[in-house]
Amino acid sequence: MPLIIIGLNHKTAPVEIRERLTFGPDIIAGALRALTRCEGVQEAVILSTCNRTEVYCGVACDYDGEQVGDWICAFHGLTPESITPYLYRHHGRAAVEHLLRVAGGLDSLVLGEPQILGQVKTAYQTANDCGATGKLLGRLFQHTFSVAKQIRTDTNIGRSPVSVAFAAVSLARQIFNNLSTLTALLIGAGETVELAARHLAQQGIGRIIVANRTLERAHQLAAQFGGYAIALPELASHLAEADIVISSTASPLPVLGKGTVESALKKRRHRPIFMVDIAVPRDIEAEVGTLDDVYLYTVDDLEEVIQENLRSRQEAAEQAHEIIELHSEEFMGWLRSLDAVDLIQGFRRHAERQRDELLERSLRQLRSGKPPEEVLTVLANTLTNKLLHAPSTQLRKACSAGRGDLLQAANTLFQIQERGGRR
Repeated sequence: MPLIIIGLNHKTAPVEIRERLTFGPDIIAGALRALTRCEGVQEAVILSTCNRTEVYCGVACDYDGEQVGDWICAFHGLTPESITPYLYRHHGRAAVEHLLRVAGGLDSLVLGEPQILGQVKTAYQTANDCGATGKLLGRLFQHTFSVAKQIRTDTNIGRSPVSVAFAAVSLARQIFNNLSTLTALLIGAGETVELAARHLAQQGIGRIIVANRTLERAHQLAAQFGGYAIALPELASHLAEADIVISSTASPLPVLGKGTVESALKKRRHRPIFMVDIAVPRDIEAEVGTLDDVYLYTVDDLEEVIQENLRSRQEAAEQAHEIIELHSEEFMGWLRSLDAVDLIQGFRRHAERQRDELLERSLRQLRSGKPPEEVLTVLANTLTNKLLHAPSTQLRKACSAGRGDLLQAANTLFQIQERGGRR
């Protein structure tokens, strides 16, 4: 069963394209069911984050993957012409290596960032719960989790505090210098926002407000850092308190518009607000960036900040690539072994039929009174002749045709004693 990956990421597509192809948590189960109903698609996993959307498929042997790209476009109501230039496709070993790089954090905007492994695990679990995975993707993703763990253990790829959240807080420090008198408003309560809160607390932020659709989750997060929680509908009334806004929700529509921010700036008497929109689709309307006294950054804008924190991870990344190369070949060896399963099973069934036929004949002869030694001798000779007849005939034909490769293959396969040698 061939393996293909089709997707786009922060390297191939800008945020305005990526946000049009996201699969939110409320639609991903339906998307998986629809995808696995497509002709030729036998297994599927969909990974959708702020920086990438990727579809992993186990497909029929004659499947070229173009249909999956068309399905992605059709599902989102887009034309292939508008999206195809941003898509990449990987097949076979290249697909295996790509997934290992993704899970190991080597293909992330932030080299070695740890959140992606959790996102890959969630994507697989969701697909598995929907019945969209089978033997191929099950083995591939379990193999991936093991390799990603080895990369974390055996290299320094994740030991420097470099992440999108860390980059956002670093940029805030560059703009404000001292954070101790400032208020940070965090929108969302997921892992990225929690990391941002942790980094802000380490940098001595004065106050933290957490806004989330689920107020209970906002309370849980705010309590860790001595902050307080509000519901998303309360954003407009609290925005003027915020000097720093970091937003990362799964909302399909912006949660902050230009009008709301303008009103907040008037209340602040135009004291500046630093905003980082980590979400895809974006949480903050792009027009907000045109306002005076607003410094708005998206995940794409953070790349320059992030690059400054990567030097310590480059050597670790090289070590990780060596691990990936080794384990990609290991998985491909397992995948190639599947090609022999049907042949081996057929070979065994053929031998077992011959055995059963001769055994039944021998039992009849014993019941008729023939000497056991004679019956066993005939059984052994006949079974040997039947099992070796076809291979022997083909070996003679190969020899006559000068097919030394087949003779060598037979020698390797059956462990035949070489001429003049001993085993």
